[in-house]
Amino acid sequence: MDQVLQRLRQRKIVQWALAYVAAAFALIQMLDLIGQRFGWPEPIGRVLIVAAAIGFAVTLVLAWYHGERGAQHVTGAELLIVALLLVIGGGLLWSVARAPHENAGVAASAPTTPAKAIEAPDGKSIAVLPFANTSGDPSNEYFSDGLSEELISVLARIPDLKIIGRNSSFHFKDSRDDTRSIGEQLGVAHLLEGSVRKQGEHVRIAVDLIAAVDGRQLWAETYDRELKDIFAVQSEIAAAVVQQLKVKLLGPRIAEGGSAAANPNIAAFNAFLKGQQLLGRFNEADLRKAAAYYEEATKLDPQYALAYAQLSRVWRSLSGSFLTDKKEIEDSSERARSAALTALKLSPELSEGHAALGLVLLTTDLDPAGAERELRKAVALAPNDALNAHGLAYLLTSEGKLEEGEAMTRLAMALDPKWVGPYANLARIQMSTDRLDEAEATLREMLRLQPEASHSYAYLTLIDLRRNDAAAALRDAALEPAGFWHEFAMAAALQAQPDRAAADRALQTLIEKRRYGGPFQIAIVYAVRKEPDKVFEWLDNAYEARDSGLTQLLVTPFVLDYRDDPRFVALATKLNLDPQLLARRR
Repeated sequence: MDQVLQRLRQRKIVQWALAYVAAAFALIQMLDLIGQRFGWPEPIGRVLIVAAAIGFAVTLVLAWYHGERGAQHVTGAELLIVALLLVIGGGLLWSVARAPHENAGVAASAPTTPAKAIEAPDGKSIAVLPFANTSGDPSNEYFSDGLSEELISVLARIPDLKIIGRNSSFHFKDSRDDTRSIGEQLGVAHLLEGSVRKQGEHVRIAVDLIAAVDGRQLWAETYDRELKDIFAVQSEIAAAVVQQLKVKLLGPRIAEGGSAAANPNIAAFNAFLKGQQLLGRFNEADLRKAAAYYEEATKLDPQYALAYAQLSRVWRSLSGSFLTDKKEIEDSSERARSAALTALKLSPELSEGHAALGLVLLTTDLDPAGAERELRKAVALAPNDALNAHGLAYLLTSEGKLEEGEAMTRLAMALDPKWVGPYANLARIQMSTDRLDEAEATLREMLRLQPEASHSYAYLTLIDLRRNDAAAALRDAALEPAGFWHEFAMAAALQAQPDRAAADRALQTLIEKRRYGGPFQIAIVYAVRKEPDKVFEWLDNAYEARDSGLTQLLVTPFVLDYRDDPRFVALATKLNLDPQLLARRR
């Protein structure tokens, strides 16, 4: 041991080590400062530290072989070697560090499981968490929630900023998860938190912008204002976020008040926010209440474009998913159309208005070309709005443009990763291309996010039937929540059971109850029974009724078994769809 220590002293190993550590520490500190000023990605800092550690080992090796000349005689060539080794080692590590992200980018465009839809966050990504209601009055919850939603909508209009949608942000309302966990689950680098105290005509809003990775506060502000100034506060908060995240502001102004038009009066805004609170619950009773609030908002302020757009969305949802009476469906469809057109007349550049009209054109008029024009306009106006991305994805899927539809669906999933809507669309695409295992995984993830999600078990029933697993089909059909989709799933599942009388009764019951509200699903059941004449009889009925189910003609299992039938081609042509897309994807 004495000899080893003596040789270490002779070769000045300790002096080399101390000199290197001091120099490396100073270099890393300097580069960290530069990185903060220029916004370098965080992995660069980690790579530099690892490279410095490699350089330390290299330095000790050089010191040992340098011999007794000592550190004071280090040659320029030796220093150059150290520097080159550091650069090469750092470059290799940087390549290794980048590889997972590059692979993730490739995976996002390929068929993968839903869990891989979220990419690593960059500095221009944010989620607005639900603001806390600190007024002491639970009835003011709608106002604090509504302000959070409005900020999400305003920020979604900024092209360079990734903003997480309402469904995923509100998943963390009253959550105990730490900021790092929330950031990782949502795929964002920043979180905007806040509180709202509304008392009479006065409002206090406290806002904090924090780094998700470690909870550091990056910016904070408190606004004490009169309620009439609420729209100016929204604009100030959004502008501050843009400045802090160094996002270049392009396109429409931030100061939109959530409506891309003149700010509504406060009474109308209050009614609008109450409608927004009910809209996400997606059941008939709450949708009807939401419609009443939106209608109140439009009466209080006839110029309130956004209220008309949301009113259109509500009536279209009611007609497409809940109503069964022919007159009610026709009335609600016309209300949806009228409200969307009014919204765009008042505010031609309102993305929500174009999205609302696009969905009416698609699901009521069965006009995919007109729908695509409107939905692409909506995406152009608010490129980071998950609802717009999902609407366009649904349209592209209905047209049979499955690759583009899947890419847009995955974008919607990244923008709102805990919203089940895009998962249902992805499952439809996977089912139509016989990727049954992937479709099942997508639907299971959908159920994990929302155990009572409509359609999930009905789609699993169709997958079971494609696999000829009659027992699983009956189990899954029984788990579909009560209502139309449960009735459809049970009728389909019973067709694979040995009790033919029960199968016939289930189908007849479905026909009696849903002959106008669900002719497309009746056609699917007949396709499961392998009765082509009845399949096309009910597809024709669906066309006459303008059944929105026909948007799924090109992606529905069992119905697709008849894609070569001239009657299928004729129907697709009437719907302005290209049946050749089916031939090209075989």
